[in-house]
Amino acid sequence: MTEARDIRIKRLKMRSMRRGIKEMDLILSAYAERNLAAMNPVRLDTYEALLHENDQDLYQWVTGQVPAPESFATLISDIAQTFQK
Repeated sequence: MTEARDIRIKRLKMRSMRRGIKEMDLILSAYAERNLAAMNPVRLDTYEALLHENDQDLYQWVTGQVPAPESFATLISDIAQTFQK
């Protein structure tokens, strides 16, 4: 059974808020609130896969300390831009 889009977005927003470190809670919850509703299914899949990554790695990618993996590079760039605004 396929999860309804609105339920999926709510779930991803919740997972964005409940991370391991507070910095990523703030960064990802702000990004999710602003962007998830407009994402197509492929982009949502990528975002969901990103949420499975380690918070310390995510933080280093978003802050530019370490280059993001190619599969997440565009998404990380978008998140970093949202974070910097």
